[in-house]
Amino acid sequence: MSAALVGLIAGMALGFAGWFGGFGAFLLVAALGAVGFVAGRLVDDGTDIRSFLSGRDRGRR
Repeated sequence: MSAALVGLIAGMALGFAGWFGGFGAFLLVAALGAVGFVAGRLVDDGTDIRSFLSGRDRGRR
């Protein structure tokens, strides 16, 4: 799936949430979309969630 198509779907979901649910629903959909984006990037990159949350400085100490 191309990035343009994913952006189109996300934009339509935010538009529907804003139109039918108001600004609070718009913010909720945007926040959950951001969480889903980060989780998808972690899965695509094969990054372990523990190493992602621990930060970069952990290995230097």
